[in-house]
Amino acid sequence: MNRRLALAVLPLLLAVAGCTSGAAEDEPAPRPAAAQRPSPFRDCTTLSTAPTPASPTTVTPASPRTDTPASPGSGSAAPASGGSVLPELTLSCFTGGAPVVMREVAGPAVINVWASWCPPCRKELPAFQRLSERAAGQLQVIGVNSRDSRSGAQSIGEDFGVRFPMLVDQGEALQRELKRNAIPLTLFVAADGQVRHIDATGALDDAKLATLVRQHLGLAVPA
Repeated sequence: MNRRLALAVLPLLLAVAGCTSGAAEDEPAPRPAAAQRPSPFRDCTTLSTAPTPASPTTVTPASPRTDTPASPGSGSAAPASGGSVLPELTLSCFTGGAPVVMREVAGPAVINVWASWCPPCRKELPAFQRLSERAAGQLQVIGVNSRDSRSGAQSIGEDFGVRFPMLVDQGEALQRELKRNAIPLTLFVAADGQVRHIDATGALDDAKLATLVRQHLGLAVPA
């Protein structure tokens, strides 16, 4: 009886051992958990403070808007209807600390909604980091990480050198308020707090970002 029982159990033990061994050989060593690593993003304590130029900046009047509104999620550029303000929405900061009231974010600001699983989002993130460096003191660049894992967002921030402040929106509340269902999504917020433009055309590069900032916020930023 004992011999028959041992013969029956042996294949199961071998199968378990094989699966465990294969996983150890095939899988790369995991990164430490995101919660255990320093965040690559800046904290959000200054988001309600308007940018202070270190030296006089060149400001050019925004060109008249001639683009036409598009339906939500259509993937085309559309100005915010009537230059609306940011929604009354509170989001947490990736680095912790006090939550951020979106309507209290000080402009001028460029707000990029993204996720690590979104290829065009990943493609354009380095351009937003460069914009934050070139436009320091003229405008704020702010990220909103939407429906994403903390580890995924942190890994992208580390790999791409993204350093600007990052808000977290796991429930897509901002997209619902804006009646938009696609990302990446970029909001251009003027100094008076009005959302001058919402862009959903896909991955933006340095030149396109500079053009949109000049056209909708009236600021000349090098491409």
